[in-house]
Amino acid sequence: MKRLTGKTAVITGASSGIGLAAAKLFVAEGAELFITGRRQDELDKAIASIGSSVTAVRGDVSSLADLDRLFAAIRARTGRLDVLFANAGVASLETLGTITEEEFDRVFNINVRGTLFTVQKALPLMTAGGSIILTGSTTGAKGAAACSVYSATKAAIRNFARSWALDLKGTGIRVNVLSPGTTTTPGLMNGLESTGHKDEIVAALVAQTPLGRMGNSEESAAGALFLASDESSFMTGSEIFIDGGMAQV
Repeated sequence: MKRLTGKTAVITGASSGIGLAAAKLFVAEGAELFITGRRQDELDKAIASIGSSVTAVRGDVSSLADLDRLFAAIRARTGRLDVLFANAGVASLETLGTITEEEFDRVFNINVRGTLFTVQKALPLMTAGGSIILTGSTTGAKGAAACSVYSATKAAIRNFARSWALDLKGTGIRVNVLSPGTTTTPGLMNGLESTGHKDEIVAALVAQTPLGRMGNSEESAAGALFLASDESSFMTGSEIFIDGGMAQV
Protein backbone atom coordinates (compact mmCIF):
# COMPACT_ATOMS: atom_id res chain seq x y z
CA MET A 1 0.00 0.00 0.00
CA LYS A 2 1.37 3.39 -0.97
CA ARG A 3 1.51 5.90 1.87
CA LEU A 4 -0.99 8.41 0.43
CA THR A 5 -3.37 6.05 -1.37
CA GLY A 6 -6.93 7.36 -1.18
CA LYS A 7 -5.86 10.78 0.08
CA THR A 8 -6.54 14.15 -1.52
CA ALA A 9 -3.68 16.62 -1.11
CA VAL A 10 -2.92 20.19 -2.08
CA ILE A 11 0.49 21.84 -2.26
CA THR A 12 0.76 25.60 -2.64
CA GLY A 13 3.83 27.04 -4.31
CA ALA A 14 4.39 23.76 -6.13
CA SER A 15 5.77 24.91 -9.46
CA SER A 16 9.43 24.59 -8.43
CA GLY A 17 11.80 23.68 -5.63
CA ILE A 18 10.58 21.85 -2.55
CA GLY A 19 6.92 22.17 -3.56
CA LEU A 20 7.51 20.52 -6.91
CA ALA A 21 9.65 17.76 -5.42
CA ALA A 22 6.92 17.07 -2.85
CA ALA A 23 4.27 17.06 -5.58
CA LYS A 24 6.13 14.35 -7.50
CA LEU A 25 6.56 12.30 -4.35
CA PHE A 26 2.94 12.68 -3.19
CA VAL A 27 1.64 11.48 -6.56
CA ALA A 28 4.10 8.58 -6.59
CA GLU A 29 2.73 7.61 -3.17
CA GLY A 30 -0.87 7.53 -4.42
CA ALA A 31 -2.31 10.99 -3.69
CA GLU A 32 -4.93 12.77 -5.77
CA LEU A 33 -3.07 16.08 -5.94
CA PHE A 34 -3.89 19.74 -6.50
CA ILE A 35 -1.10 22.28 -6.92
CA THR A 36 -0.99 26.06 -7.08
CA GLY A 37 1.42 28.70 -8.27
CA ARG A 38 1.32 32.26 -9.54
CA ARG A 39 2.74 31.66 -13.03
CA GLN A 40 0.75 29.55 -15.47
CA ASP A 41 3.76 28.69 -17.63
CA GLU A 42 5.60 27.27 -14.64
CA LEU A 43 2.50 25.36 -13.55
CA ASP A 44 2.23 23.85 -17.02
CA LYS A 45 5.85 22.65 -16.79
CA ALA A 46 5.19 21.24 -13.34
CA ILE A 47 2.15 19.30 -14.55
CA ALA A 48 4.20 17.82 -17.39
CA SER A 49 6.93 16.69 -14.99
CA ILE A 50 4.55 15.29 -12.35
CA GLY A 51 2.38 13.28 -14.73
CA SER A 52 -1.02 11.88 -13.77
CA SER A 53 -3.34 12.44 -10.78
CA VAL A 54 -2.59 16.16 -10.53
CA THR A 55 -4.67 19.30 -11.16
CA ALA A 56 -3.19 22.80 -11.29
CA VAL A 57 -5.13 25.87 -10.16
CA ARG A 58 -3.27 29.11 -10.83
CA GLY A 59 -3.40 31.54 -7.95
CA ASP A 60 -1.66 33.74 -5.41
CA VAL A 61 -2.06 32.75 -1.74
CA SER A 62 -2.20 36.42 -0.76
CA SER A 63 -5.46 36.69 -2.75
CA LEU A 64 -8.48 35.38 -0.86
CA ALA A 65 -10.43 35.13 -4.12
CA ASP A 66 -7.72 32.87 -5.58
CA LEU A 67 -7.85 30.68 -2.47
CA ASP A 68 -11.62 30.43 -2.78
CA ARG A 69 -11.23 29.21 -6.38
CA LEU A 70 -8.69 26.59 -5.29
CA PHE A 71 -10.84 25.08 -2.56
CA ALA A 72 -13.98 25.27 -4.70
CA ALA A 73 -12.17 23.16 -7.29
CA ILE A 74 -11.20 20.60 -4.65
CA ARG A 75 -14.73 20.51 -3.24
CA ALA A 76 -16.16 19.94 -6.71
CA ARG A 77 -13.67 17.15 -7.55
CA THR A 78 -13.29 15.15 -4.33
CA GLY A 79 -15.44 16.85 -1.69
CA ARG A 80 -12.70 16.60 0.93
CA LEU A 81 -9.05 17.34 1.68
CA ASP A 82 -6.73 15.04 3.64
CA VAL A 83 -3.37 16.80 3.32
CA LEU A 84 -2.60 20.51 3.06
CA PHE A 85 1.02 21.47 2.43
CA ALA A 86 1.04 25.28 2.81
CA ASN A 87 4.39 25.75 1.14
CA ALA A 88 4.07 29.00 -0.85
CA GLY A 89 6.46 31.68 0.30
CA VAL A 90 8.99 34.27 -0.79
CA ALA A 91 12.35 35.33 0.58
CA SER A 92 13.77 38.78 1.18
CA LEU A 93 17.32 40.09 1.55
CA GLU A 94 17.34 43.55 3.14
CA THR A 95 19.43 44.77 6.05
CA LEU A 96 18.02 46.88 8.85
CA GLY A 97 18.06 50.48 7.71
CA THR A 98 17.16 49.62 4.11
CA ILE A 99 13.89 47.72 4.64
CA THR A 100 11.03 49.27 2.68
CA GLU A 101 7.35 49.29 3.52
CA GLU A 102 6.58 47.70 0.16
CA GLU A 103 8.97 44.78 0.74
CA PHE A 104 7.70 44.23 4.29
CA ASP A 105 4.10 44.09 3.06
CA ARG A 106 4.97 41.79 0.14
CA VAL A 107 6.75 39.20 2.29
CA PHE A 108 4.26 39.23 5.17
CA ASN A 109 1.26 39.13 2.82
CA ILE A 110 2.48 35.96 1.14
CA ASN A 111 4.29 34.14 3.95
CA VAL A 112 2.07 34.98 6.93
CA ARG A 113 -1.28 36.24 5.69
CA GLY A 114 -1.25 33.76 2.81
CA THR A 115 -0.48 30.81 5.07
CA LEU A 116 -3.13 31.80 7.60
CA PHE A 117 -5.96 32.09 5.09
CA THR A 118 -4.83 29.04 3.11
CA VAL A 119 -5.24 26.96 6.24
CA GLN A 120 -8.42 28.65 7.42
CA LYS A 121 -10.17 28.22 4.07
CA ALA A 122 -9.07 24.57 3.83
CA LEU A 123 -10.47 23.56 7.22
CA PRO A 124 -14.10 23.00 6.14
CA LEU A 125 -12.85 20.29 3.76
CA MET A 126 -10.74 18.49 6.38
CA THR A 127 -11.76 15.80 8.86
CA ALA A 128 -10.15 13.64 11.55
CA GLY A 129 -6.83 12.26 10.36
CA GLY A 130 -6.12 15.31 8.22
CA SER A 131 -2.58 16.69 8.10
CA ILE A 132 -1.59 20.35 7.73
CA ILE A 133 2.07 21.01 6.94
CA LEU A 134 3.52 24.52 7.11
CA THR A 135 6.85 25.42 5.53
CA GLY A 136 9.11 27.06 8.08
CA SER A 137 12.85 27.70 8.00
CA THR A 138 15.94 27.49 10.15
CA THR A 139 15.80 31.30 10.13
CA GLY A 140 12.68 31.10 12.27
CA ALA A 141 14.81 29.70 15.09
CA LYS A 142 18.10 31.60 14.64
CA GLY A 143 19.37 34.94 13.41
CA ALA A 144 20.41 35.57 9.83
CA ALA A 145 22.01 38.71 8.45
CA ALA A 146 19.84 40.71 6.02
CA CYS A 147 16.95 38.30 6.61
CA SER A 148 15.08 39.85 9.53
CA VAL A 149 11.77 40.30 7.70
CA TYR A 150 11.81 36.82 6.17
CA SER A 151 12.96 35.30 9.47
CA ALA A 152 10.12 37.03 11.33
CA THR A 153 7.59 35.49 8.95
CA LYS A 154 8.99 32.02 9.60
CA ALA A 155 8.94 32.57 13.36
CA ALA A 156 5.25 33.44 12.93
CA ILE A 157 4.72 30.19 11.02
CA ARG A 158 6.25 28.24 13.90
CA ASN A 159 3.88 29.84 16.38
CA PHE A 160 0.92 29.27 14.05
CA ALA A 161 1.55 25.52 14.36
CA ARG A 162 1.79 25.64 18.14
CA SER A 163 -1.35 27.75 18.51
CA TRP A 164 -3.39 25.96 15.85
CA ALA A 165 -2.58 22.59 17.40
CA LEU A 166 -4.53 23.87 20.42
CA ASP A 167 -7.29 25.41 18.31
CA LEU A 168 -7.74 22.07 16.52
CA LYS A 169 -7.75 19.99 19.69
CA GLY A 170 -10.46 17.33 19.47
CA THR A 171 -10.81 17.51 15.68
CA GLY A 172 -8.20 14.86 14.86
CA ILE A 173 -6.55 17.31 12.46
CA ARG A 174 -2.85 17.80 13.10
CA VAL A 175 -0.57 20.67 12.12
CA ASN A 176 3.23 20.55 11.95
CA VAL A 177 6.11 22.55 10.52
CA LEU A 178 8.71 21.41 8.01
CA SER A 179 11.81 23.63 8.34
CA PRO A 180 14.45 23.21 5.65
CA GLY A 181 17.95 24.54 5.98
CA THR A 182 19.94 25.89 3.06
CA THR A 183 18.50 24.07 0.05
CA THR A 184 19.46 24.30 -3.61
CA THR A 185 16.09 25.51 -4.87
CA PRO A 186 15.85 27.73 -7.98
CA GLY A 187 14.45 30.54 -5.82
CA LEU A 188 17.41 30.57 -3.45
CA MET A 189 20.09 30.11 -6.08
CA ASN A 190 18.64 32.83 -8.32
CA GLY A 191 18.38 35.15 -5.33
CA LEU A 192 21.99 34.55 -4.37
CA GLU A 193 23.06 35.08 -7.98
CA SER A 194 21.45 38.52 -7.95
CA THR A 195 23.69 39.62 -5.06
CA GLY A 196 26.85 39.20 -7.11
CA HIS A 197 28.39 37.21 -4.25
CA LYS A 198 26.78 33.82 -4.75
CA ASP A 199 29.90 31.68 -4.34
CA GLU A 200 31.02 33.44 -1.17
CA ILE A 201 27.56 33.19 0.40
CA VAL A 202 27.19 29.51 -0.51
CA ALA A 203 30.61 28.78 0.98
CA ALA A 204 29.65 30.55 4.21
CA LEU A 205 26.35 28.66 4.44
CA VAL A 206 28.04 25.31 3.85
CA ALA A 207 30.61 26.15 6.53
CA GLN A 208 27.77 26.65 9.04
CA THR A 209 26.26 23.23 8.24
CA PRO A 210 27.63 20.23 10.17
CA LEU A 211 27.01 17.90 7.22
CA GLY A 212 29.16 20.19 5.08
CA ARG A 213 26.82 20.69 2.14
CA MET A 214 23.54 22.24 1.05
CA GLY A 215 20.41 20.14 1.01
CA ASN A 216 18.28 19.32 -2.02
CA SER A 217 14.55 19.60 -2.58
CA GLU A 218 13.99 15.86 -2.57
CA GLU A 219 15.31 15.58 1.00
CA SER A 220 12.81 18.16 2.23
CA ALA A 221 10.05 16.51 0.19
CA ALA A 222 10.73 13.25 2.04
CA GLY A 223 10.09 15.07 5.31
CA ALA A 224 6.84 16.47 3.92
CA LEU A 225 5.74 12.96 2.91
CA PHE A 226 6.34 11.69 6.45
CA LEU A 227 4.21 14.52 7.90
CA ALA A 228 1.51 13.94 5.28
CA SER A 229 1.31 10.20 5.93
CA ASP A 230 -0.22 8.25 8.80
CA GLU A 231 3.32 7.49 9.97
CA SER A 232 3.25 10.85 11.79
CA SER A 233 -0.23 10.31 13.23
CA PHE A 234 0.85 11.12 16.81
CA MET A 235 2.53 14.43 15.92
CA THR A 236 1.00 17.90 16.14
CA GLY A 237 2.43 21.29 16.96
CA SER A 238 5.87 19.90 16.12
CA GLU A 239 8.71 21.01 13.86
CA ILE A 240 10.95 18.82 11.73
CA PHE A 241 14.28 20.30 10.62
CA ILE A 242 15.81 19.12 7.34
CA ASP A 243 18.86 21.31 7.74
CA GLY A 244 22.04 19.26 7.91
CA GLY A 245 22.32 20.29 11.55
CA MET A 246 22.57 24.02 10.84
CA ALA A 247 20.05 25.13 13.47
CA GLN A 248 20.77 22.31 15.90
CA VAL A 249 24.32 22.98 17.12
